[in-house]
Order: sequence, then C-alpha cells, then structure tokens
Amino acid sequence: MYYSKISYEHREILLKERPKKLYQLSSKGTVPVLNLPDGKVIDESLDIMKWSVSVNDPDSWFVNNIDHQLEIISINDKEFKKWLDRYKYHDRYPEYSIEYYRGKCEKILDDYENKLDSNLFFLGSSLSLADMAILPFVRQFAHVDINWFRIRYTNLSEWMDRLVGLPIFKKIMKKFEVWISKKEGERVIFNN
Repeated sequence: MYYSKISYEHREILLKERPKKLYQLSSKGTVPVLNLPDGKVIDESLDIMKWSVSVNDPDSWFVNNIDHQLEIISINDKEFKKWLDRYKYHDRYPEYSIEYYRGKCEKILDDYENKLDSNLFFLGSSLSLADMAILPFVRQFAHVDINWFRIRYTNLSEWMDRLVGLPIFKKIMKKFEVWISKKEGERVIFNN
C-alpha cells in the first residue's frame, strides 16, 4: 500500500493478544487484513498486494509476466513457507533435524539463486511484485544463520541487500504502536 501511495489507518496488533475486531473482519484471525471503505475485506497478503497495484502501480511491478510471478509466489507461499516455519522453529518440530528442514528450503532457494545468475531480480532487470512478495520469507530464512546463508547463496544475498537498501524498504519497516481497542489506529497518509 505504501508503494501504491494508498492512505490508510494502520492497526498494529500482537498475535498473542488478537483483538475481537480482527475476528469480526476475518474468521481466520490472521494478519494482514484490509477492510476497504465499501466493507469488502481482503485477508490474504498477496490479495492485498494485488489490490494495491491494481489501484496504482507506478513502477509497473505487476504488468509483465503476471502468470509467472503468481506461479513463483504460489510456490513460495505453499511450499517454501511450510519448510521455513519448521526451519525457524525447529524445536517445535522435533520429527526432523534443523538440517533436514534447511535442506527442504534449499530446494526452493536453489531455484531462486539460479534465477539471479544473470539477473538483478527474479524476472530480469526490473523489480517485480514477485521480488517484493518473496523478500520477507528469504530474509527470515537468511537470519536464522546469516553467515551460512551469505556463503551458500551469494546471488540471493546480493538480491536481498539490494532490496533492503531501497528507500521504500526503509520507509515500510517503520515500527507502529500497538493498537488499543476502541481507538483509532495510526494514519498513513499520502498527499496526491
């Protein structure tokens, strides 16, 4: 939404103390949830991203290779995230070792690494929605063992550093105050 310059009210919550309002908007009780002025609720991150770029996509992140972008994101969301959670929280999943879970992640990360052999971004020389959608997950993986990651995945390390170094990244990583029920959230306003 920041990229698309869409003003909104931000309500930061603690997942361990999910407010009733969250469940009133979406029975899933997951974040993020976007409540549009017309009452429509979008409760999937990718759907919020797609909605945002449908409103305003100033750098054409979601114009080219849309099907390919959605395929890459789908693999990330359905396969990589499952193994990432087990890798990050391996003590909660004692069925296998941390190395086993890392190996499952590596199968997908190897594909990402290869995509970046001759490209700055996943789809070529231009940043895409796929890059931005996958970045948080790669960052989470990297920070489990950053030194190992940087040695094993040089292309992904450079890609991650490139994205994290963008001015927009620094702006969107702002920390918000935790929302208190019955109060307004923090306003994020863009003057058009």
